[in-house]
Amino acid sequence: MSVLLILAIIIVVVLVIAVTRRNGAGNQQVQLDDARADAQRWYERLGGQLTTLHGDDTAARQALADASERYNAAGGQLQQAKSVRQFELARESALEGLNYVRAARVAMGLDPGPDLPPLASARGAGRLTQEREVTVQGQEFRAGPRPGPTTPYYYPGGMVQGRSVPQGWYSQPLWKTALASGAGALGGLLIFDALFDGGGFGGGFGGGGFDSGFADGYQDGYQDGQGSDGGANDFGGFDNGDSGDGGGFDGGGFDGGGDFGGGDFGGGDF
Repeated sequence: MSVLLILAIIIVVVLVIAVTRRNGAGNQQVQLDDARADAQRWYERLGGQLTTLHGDDTAARQALADASERYNAAGGQLQQAKSVRQFELARESALEGLNYVRAARVAMGLDPGPDLPPLASARGAGRLTQEREVTVQGQEFRAGPRPGPTTPYYYPGGMVQGRSVPQGWYSQPLWKTALASGAGALGGLLIFDALFDGGGFGGGFGGGGFDSGFADGYQDGYQDGQGSDGGANDFGGFDNGDSGDGGGFDGGGFDGGGDFGGGDFGGGDF
């Protein structure tokens, strides 16, 4: 009798384990399917925007080129994705492309369209609210909140070589230089230092006090970033390659590799 009882207990335990594993696998599959559908939705939305927009000026063309690069990256990531994490990164790449589309629409004088979920990489980076101009080693560099003939390169904001770079329009895609190796990296960071530290910027930019735009806009920007619909997943620090030509997770693109490595823009206003 005791032997039968032990066997019954063993059978019950085995059945419980089997059911638990099956339920767990089912939940994982649901999460995977949801992540795939979400990434696919933003990817298709980006593709639709790219087929209907054609920029005439330099700023719009450049932003659309960056958006197209992000579209191609997201497509490749979707094809290779096998985990929730990888689908989330593909989603982030598509969202980054849509941010470039919004920038292109602004450059073309069009309504930018509905707000997007915040890019994780740009959270806390802030945005430019005034024109900035510096001369470094005899060369002029400019940045500002609006596109123009002298600031045709859009950056959605993010971390570049360990320092925050705000969303805005730039005279050159400096994040590409800063992400390069050797002297180019040092030069790019020196330019960022001159652009954002020399004017008294505080809050992690090495300056003495807060500039008025930063001080007034930090909390509002942070709350905007937290409150945007569809709140993006926090992916930590990504190394995102060429953000000027496609994005910004510590710069912009995605590292190659199995996990793809790696933004609304909460944070300070500059």
